[in-house]
Amino acid sequence: MKPIGITMGDASGVGPEIVLMAADAGELPEPFVVYGDLAVLDRCRTQIHSCLPLYSCPSTGELRPGCLNVIDFGLLAAADVTPGQLNARSGAAARAYVVAAAETALRGEISAMVTLPMNKEATQRSDPSFTGHTELIGAVCGVKDVTIMLASKDLIVTHVTTHCSLREAIERCRTPRIFRILELTAEAVERIRPGARIAVAGLNPHAGEHGLFGREEIDEIQPAIAMARDRGWRVEGPFPPDTVFYMAVRKKKFDAVVCMYHDQGHIPSKLLDFEGGVNIALGLPIIRTSVDHGTAFDIAWRGEASTRSLREAFRFAVRLAERSSTERRAAL
Repeated sequence: MKPIGITMGDASGVGPEIVLMAADAGELPEPFVVYGDLAVLDRCRTQIHSCLPLYSCPSTGELRPGCLNVIDFGLLAAADVTPGQLNARSGAAARAYVVAAAETALRGEISAMVTLPMNKEATQRSDPSFTGHTELIGAVCGVKDVTIMLASKDLIVTHVTTHCSLREAIERCRTPRIFRILELTAEAVERIRPGARIAVAGLNPHAGEHGLFGREEIDEIQPAIAMARDRGWRVEGPFPPDTVFYMAVRKKKFDAVVCMYHDQGHIPSKLLDFEGGVNIALGLPIIRTSVDHGTAFDIAWRGEASTRSLREAFRFAVRLAERSSTERRAAL
């Protein structure tokens, strides 16, 4: 299997220390390469008292054992970094790492990419159109129908809408989009849990109460569910958002929940497993997983950040890459 690519994230956040600490502790067992800036990682290594050797590798195919292998972009010097503070230069550099890793994955030079956190405000100072990793990688790959799946030990959720205002999210919750997310969810969850049972959360309180609190459930969500069931998928709903997670997590009635907007899925996921959650992009021609936390400026470069989410994201990336490789061989 080709190596996994890890993007360093915003240099002013916890990304550099997390990858250093995880590698130092042997938590990333498969071959991997970091897309980032060697000068930043070297400064961070000194700051957190790591002795891990760094190696500027010429390509993803020339890794050196026993080192943190880095594709060095040379965009940031050690003095450019402002740990814990918004920094337009580190925001722009973080974007460059992601674009390069996605392009490398498309060429088949890495088997998957794992992304460490970016700061949207910092990146928007050089790219005002930036809304998030998923949308950026989708643009690089030339696809629009992408979404995120959050996976933890107790809950899997996907989202019909993500990085947009709540007002815009309501407008985007239309039957074709909902059905597409159901399709992506069914395909993805089936790989993890065969025979998956999928619940769909309503958009309105009490899932609209038969039209009393809005008609989106009747006019948009129910038709998408009917289409999914016609395909043979085990999909039920829409359920009131305040009970569907209880049914999935406590009663074990469902393996995944399709949510209508960002916070509807993120709040229960982070409440249940803040440090261990993994973000998996769906609808891409490449494999991309991510930590499910932000840049954590308040604790950046102190050596306090948890590496658990990176460890889990890396594990998921390896698992998906191995399965993809097996499926390709079986198709030959």
